[in-house]
Amino acid sequence: MDHKSFLATLPPNLVNRLNIRQNTGPFLHLAAHLSLILITGTLITLRAPFWPLLLPIHGILLVFLFALEHEATHKTPFANERLNEWVGRIIGLVIFLPFQWFRYFHLAHHRYTNDPTKDPELLAGAKPETWPAYLLHVSGLPYWVSMVRQIFSNAIGRADADYLPKRALPRLQTEARWMLALYTLAGLSLILSPMLFWNWLMPIALGQPFLRLFLLAEHGRCAFVANMFENTRTTLTNRFVRFLSWNMPYHIEHHTMPTVPFHKLPELHREILDQQRVTEPGYVSFTQAYIRGLSEK
Repeated sequence: MDHKSFLATLPPNLVNRLNIRQNTGPFLHLAAHLSLILITGTLITLRAPFWPLLLPIHGILLVFLFALEHEATHKTPFANERLNEWVGRIIGLVIFLPFQWFRYFHLAHHRYTNDPTKDPELLAGAKPETWPAYLLHVSGLPYWVSMVRQIFSNAIGRADADYLPKRALPRLQTEARWMLALYTLAGLSLILSPMLFWNWLMPIALGQPFLRLFLLAEHGRCAFVANMFENTRTTLTNRFVRFLSWNMPYHIEHHTMPTVPFHKLPELHREILDQQRVTEPGYVSFTQAYIRGLSEK
């Protein structure tokens, strides 16, 4: 059974229940995530003992807000649609990922998941198969270069991709120009204080490799087919990682029903468990298996 056949078997009342969005639970989740960021950020600012060791931890907490921005592209984390949009924009500013552009990129990824000729994730070279490519990918450098280029391209009105409708280009341009203006102000603030460097720029650079490793598990080494049960992986990790990543490890579930909010994915996981064909018991085991298959050149 493929994912489309499976969806046809689900009772309408279950589908309706899974698609219910809410504000309270997601808001508490966001408050908890931001509280952890505030704690580590405060300790770094106060130069607590061993504060440099907190930089990558702070960075991981920051870059994994990507999971919420990803969720916001589907308009599902909160029942309030305006809140979804602003949360997505703010996180996009923090992690250098323009929200409006990413929505079109990501929806194209859903439409053409693991299609080597159409999936923008694959076209961007997100699945390294050699040691040099893997180390470069995990470093995060290709991400930073790509996003800086994308923001500037959007800002000057030269964003160009098959998945970008022309009607969206003015919005992408406005968003990118606001981002560049705010980044300029942030850069100028470094003249007066290094606070943003130690609380933002350095941590997200240190945290990005962990996000690259995490994201590689979603489709890395999965089949190039249209069936979401085969082209996507669910990783059975611990509660803290699921919390930090807003339940994104339930990735088969997310690709099977993208309209289901993150807090309903565990329930969908129980419904879909017998159909899953690509799972992994954890991110360490996935990484170990992935690197065993890398070639030297």
